[in-house]
Amino acid sequence: MAREILDRKIQHLLDEIIIMDSMVESAMMDSVNALKKRDVKAARICYAADEAINAKRFELENDTIITIATQQPIMAGDLRLLASILEVAAELERMGDYAKGIAKICLLLKDEPLVMPLIDIPRMAELTVNMLHRAVNAFVSQDAEQARKIPIEDNQVDDLYNQVYRELISNMFDDPTTIDQANYLMWAAHNLERLADRVTNICERTIYVATGVMEEFLTTNDERIYPQ
Repeated sequence: MAREILDRKIQHLLDEIIIMDSMVESAMMDSVNALKKRDVKAARICYAADEAINAKRFELENDTIITIATQQPIMAGDLRLLASILEVAAELERMGDYAKGIAKICLLLKDEPLVMPLIDIPRMAELTVNMLHRAVNAFVSQDAEQARKIPIEDNQVDDLYNQVYRELISNMFDDPTTIDQANYLMWAAHNLERLADRVTNICERTIYVATGVMEEFLTTNDERIYPQ
């Protein structure tokens, strides 16, 4: 009976992780779309939505800590999973902050004409959100094999970020009046690049839960290398 109760509580926490992930995915795509369309109203909604993501993180933390404290006995695998749920919730909350940051950039720029077409930044958003979705699914299902594959895709995100960076730097040199806006857009791209890095953190946690071994994906010049 005690095992059944613990299993139900853990499943509830994992369901909540999926819900929180959905909130973050929507926030990121909505904020990038608002920036691309210069939709200030939508950006305000995205900015305010971060409060719900924060609240979900604190709710998850509280429920997880109560589960650890009240459900005994807890096996080593259970404890790894519960501790990792706390970590994943924190990663998702930070990703929500990145979405809020992009929404803020839209609010700062308002209807100011963009110095460059937003093509690569939305592409970065699609790639990172897709990585996040699959990483959370791998975490919930404890799929270490899938978790090892996803971080390789961070190289595509890095390539797009470098391309955006070069284009914006070129614009700054050609027209110094674009410096402020270029810095804002560079920060938006940086937020997406950092989101991909946090996806890798979730993958590392998945491997830890599934195997009991913490595998760290090495980095060289901010590019992820698949561990041998």
